Amino acid sequence: MLIALIVVSTGSGLAFAETEIQVNASQENIGPFDSVIITGTITDVADYKPVTILVVAPDGTVVYSPFVSIQGDGEFKRLLHPTLPSFQTGTYTVTVSHEDTEITAQTQFTVIGSGNIPDNRLIQGIAGDLEINPTQETLDERRGGMTILAEAVNGSDTIIITGNTSLNEMDVTLIASSPAGNIVTIAQIIPDTNGDFKIELKVGAPLWEQDGIYTITANQGKALEYRETVQVEIRDGVVVPEFGVVASLILVVSIIAVILVSTRSKLVLSPRY
Repeated sequence: MLIALIVVSTGSGLAFAETEIQVNASQENIGPFDSVIITGTITDVADYKPVTILVVAPDGTVVYSPFVSIQGDGEFKRLLHPTLPSFQTGTYTVTVSHEDTEITAQTQFTVIGSGNIPDNRLIQGIAGDLEINPTQETLDERRGGMTILAEAVNGSDTIIITGNTSLNEMDVTLIASSPAGNIVTIAQIIPDTNGDFKIELKVGAPLWEQDGIYTITANQGKALEYRETVQVEIRDGVVVPEFGVVASLILVVSIIAVILVSTRSKLVLSPRY
């Protein structure tokens, strides 16, 4: 009887085990241009389903709501970069949830200090440990594991960034820099199971008002396992796509073909006497 009671009690305990969620911010207080890491653990849920991390600004605006994958031990982690032009001064609330449970967990971090962007330099902290000007040898060593492509329609205010990486379990961070070298936007995206990723960048904001060549850099991994860049020309706040080498050759061949066809047509239609 005693053994039976123990078995029943143990079974009941397992049957009614509740999900537990813990979440923490790497720092309680950060500057307007600092990044913050959100970490936590979750139990008794399907770990192939991601958690949702909802980040609410001091004014009540939802600024981030990414889906974050759960590791085999129930851990999850997300690096939050500042919103543009910087984090608001005040307290941000981070709420973690999962579709298998109604239980949520919260943590907070507070932004202190001025949000004025320094002139003529890159914002410190946004790029974390990324090297802004690596040597060519270092860049060559990192190539091969990631590819990115920028697509846009002439006169559009949207740039579509597509790419592929062999590290599909790690976030890709995109940093767009102006011709003067200032960071104008930062975005993060999670590759799919095949390593493919796609994201749209809007260029109509005031930070994009400078004419010239903008550089978009895709970084992956804290130690910069992969790093690739593309460039896009912006004029009057819209995209000016370049003709690539292949496109230029096709254009030249097309023009020559039209000339040849026109010349031959004139020869054929010439009257005979």
